[in-house]
Amino acid sequence: MDHDQVLEAFRVECEALSGAVAGLSEAEWDLPTRCTPWTVRDLLGHVVVVIDWLPAMLDAPAPDEAEISAVEYYRPDDRFSPRTNAKRIALAQDRAAGPADGAAFAEDFAATWRRSDRLCRARSGARTVRTRHGDAMLLSEFLLTRVVEVAVHGLDLADALGREAWLTPAAGDAVTELLLGPEHAAAADELGWSRSRFLRKATGREPLNETEAAQIEQLGVRWIALG
Repeated sequence: MDHDQVLEAFRVECEALSGAVAGLSEAEWDLPTRCTPWTVRDLLGHVVVVIDWLPAMLDAPAPDEAEISAVEYYRPDDRFSPRTNAKRIALAQDRAAGPADGAAFAEDFAATWRRSDRLCRARSGARTVRTRHGDAMLLSEFLLTRVVEVAVHGLDLADALGREAWLTPAAGDAVTELLLGPEHAAAADELGWSRSRFLRKATGREPLNETEAAQIEQLGVRWIALG
């Protein structure tokens, strides 16, 4: 996907998530999610944290060239080790604990993603950035990983809240293309699954039976490591 398409997917998916968390009751903010030990509040804290890396990355010097793609960013190395996951959990919980209440936290999320969106739109997709893990990436490729975070964790939040998924077509297509490659993304429609169901199954959020596992393997799915 080109930079403009990724930017649009990021914007519309963040807008959908903002709308979903606006007006949640305090009891809903404290519901558990499948991302143990995070509550709804904590999980949104994680989404805020991973988006809020962008301003500092764009302020830092640009690497000479990109070395890692969005798919390679999710390789199973130390970034998903128990030690790093413990740090990831703590960062999310700390961010979630800051705002006075749920309404203020929803506003914090909205302000955070809008700032990053504005900064990214002022840069070219060919701009390179360095991630906190040390990877040199194209801005467009790193932003695609943020679409993954907002979209996939949006499914986690919808399930925790007992709501229909609000996954947008732009984000659903972007993540599907990342998982299958542009030449095979359309083939996912042949499974007869919704985009949300496909992403749940391809990211380990719903179990695969033997037939489904074979179907997804035939599509050439690129399994990504997630914390």
